[in-house]
Amino acid sequence: MEHLTLKRKITIMIAVMAAMFFAAINQTITSTAMPRIIAILDGMDYYTWTINIYLLTSTIATILVGKLSDMYGRKPFILIGILLFMIGAFLTGTSHDVFQFITYRGIQGVGAGIIQSTAFTAVGDLFAPRERGKWMGLMTAVFGFSSVLGPTLGGYLVDHIDWHWLFWIFLPLGVVAFIMIMVLFPKVDRKPGQHIDYMGSLFLTIAIVPLLLAFSWAGTEYAWGSVQILGLLAVTVIAAAIFIFIESKVKEPVLPLHLFKNSVVTVSNLIGFIMNFGLMGAMIYISFFVQGVLGISPTYAGYVTIPMSLSMVITSAVTGQLIAKTGKYKRFALIGIPVMVIGMTGMIFMHNIAFTIATTIVFGIGLGLGMPVFSLATQNAVSHKELGVVTASSQLFRNLGGTIGIAVMGTVMSNSLTKNLKSAFTSSSAPDFSKVDPQLAQQLQGFANPTTLMNKPLIEKTMQELPKEVQPLFMQMIDTIRDALSSTLSTVFFTGALVLCAALLLAFFLKELPLRTSNQSHTVNAQAQQGEEAAVQA
Repeated sequence: MEHLTLKRKITIMIAVMAAMFFAAINQTITSTAMPRIIAILDGMDYYTWTINIYLLTSTIATILVGKLSDMYGRKPFILIGILLFMIGAFLTGTSHDVFQFITYRGIQGVGAGIIQSTAFTAVGDLFAPRERGKWMGLMTAVFGFSSVLGPTLGGYLVDHIDWHWLFWIFLPLGVVAFIMIMVLFPKVDRKPGQHIDYMGSLFLTIAIVPLLLAFSWAGTEYAWGSVQILGLLAVTVIAAAIFIFIESKVKEPVLPLHLFKNSVVTVSNLIGFIMNFGLMGAMIYISFFVQGVLGISPTYAGYVTIPMSLSMVITSAVTGQLIAKTGKYKRFALIGIPVMVIGMTGMIFMHNIAFTIATTIVFGIGLGLGMPVFSLATQNAVSHKELGVVTASSQLFRNLGGTIGIAVMGTVMSNSLTKNLKSAFTSSSAPDFSKVDPQLAQQLQGFANPTTLMNKPLIEKTMQELPKEVQPLFMQMIDTIRDALSSTLSTVFFTGALVLCAALLLAFFLKELPLRTSNQSHTVNAQAQQGEEAAVQA
């Protein structure tokens, strides 16, 4: 598609970005509202699963579609992705319990994974690596814009209308994106002599699912050393070994192993894994902090995240332009990741709105500097015929990092919260329930968990219904839970900052190959060779 006119390319990119925005806005609109929704569905014990299932299914869909889109073209898959996402969004809005909610979010995740993989690969089809930087930056900005609009709109909607509409309100946009892609996106004929790697796809899935289940359940549902967790990890190891054997034999592997002999691909993917481990694992708890610790409603919680999203949008757009202009990308990673570390370190000490906004702005700037770099680096390091699969590998490692990060951070939070709550309610300053009627004391103790903090209307209603002499005791209990949650979240953010430091260390080992000016294979090989020689000489 590189031969198309610039006008046609821009038109196609508008369609692709419309599809990206549709998927992104449906994801971000629930971020501030999710604690309230899960509390309404009485499913706080399964909160991490509402995130995990989405990332799990999107991870599998992303990697399986990567190779298939190289064979059949991007168009049919991005259309299937939009359709599945719309079906999942509609069904999620019909959920009556947390288990239905999780199931339908899984369907959404499949659609999102397909859209994500094919959208970023389409940029590589349309533009040479030297031009891709600015478009990668704009794609990041689209997601950033949805991060500005989504949380604020989601918070407002969940405060004023039924939560089901959060998943239905943007369905018309999905229809528009579907029609635009169908009409504007060029069709690519299947190349003869290619075969689908069914066995490789099967064993890759068998390796990924138990791995993610093990990290999701370890420390919460089962002990880390339990038979269940060790069994899941054993299945992962066995399936991975079989997968590697299959990939070394088949003609068209779903994930070619030779990609990982390329140091740029390997280092970029590892950094993407570690960054998302720290990023996703810690970022989902910002809503917990703003709503639970600071006591802000979902509507205003959305306003708190706007400055971070705006800083990411502006920085990523500017970074993309600078990469296209200079042809250099490594420097932006070496600047962006330390800024992210500083921002997340600041989150450990958050105590009011102003400080929260300041630290998230810093984090957003770092995110905008670093995000466009690694997908571009991996795409630039391989030939165009492997564009889909290498982009999918990048998304695979990011999603794995995010999913495992959420699971590990969830364990960190769960263990720390249990310890902090026990300490808070056994201290000398703990609420003394012996001073009230035993039946009323039992009723009050029923509210002694973080779920209560996420439902501000419930707190206000309970305060009005309680006798005046009991109200101070109830508020003392709420403040005690709030302090315990604050200490717990500081531990979570500290863990995220440490993980991001590991990503910074790896960034120094990223080789910077010259950004190619064409998608032609001979240009790829020649410029890659030049880059390797330059790196050796340096």
